[in-house]
Amino acid sequence: MSFCTVLLARFQHELIEAGCDEAGRGCLAGPVFAAAVILPHDFEHPLLNDSKQITEELRYALRTEIEQKAIAYAVASCDNLEIDEINILNASFLAMHRAVEKLHMQPQLLLIDGNRFNKHHTIPHQCIIGGDGKYLSIAAASILAKTYRDDYMREIAALHPEYEWHSNKGYPTIKHRRTVLSIGYTPYHRRTFKVTSLITAQPETEVL
Repeated sequence: MSFCTVLLARFQHELIEAGCDEAGRGCLAGPVFAAAVILPHDFEHPLLNDSKQITEELRYALRTEIEQKAIAYAVASCDNLEIDEINILNASFLAMHRAVEKLHMQPQLLLIDGNRFNKHHTIPHQCIIGGDGKYLSIAAASILAKTYRDDYMREIAALHPEYEWHSNKGYPTIKHRRTVLSIGYTPYHRRTFKVTSLITAQPETEVL
């Protein structure tokens, strides 16, 4: 894992911008979480990076620092039922909308990790492919979304320990898929994410 990437503090310098990112799109079970973060103009951290590129220990250490130093931050989610109803892409956007709405100040520009987004009210947005590895605010949002979702998955893991969500966080590992094929879904599974065999393609990024 690399810790040497230097991320940019701002996309522009005129508007109040919030970085937005999500976690859990490729999972078989659990919600998708999203975060929105507004950082100070002078915020910097040499280790802050895309949550997929750093260790779990560092993610939680960074979460504490982000929450202490951010001008505003918020975390929100869409559960598995909503995901099944509106699809994972729209649920990811909706979770970001909810996070933005929870901020105690309204941003004037949203920086979105990815190449698509559903416009939120009248707030302009900028989609940035790989943005969580380019801008500090998006990286910070990725850290919060990932750690809060991991916390949630550990909580519900106690209800269905056979699926090992405490370790796989709901991602389609071979053990997780084997358990689904053997004993079926739980109320937390996304029913539109079909598990038909153990050779189902893995998500693009599996972060445990």
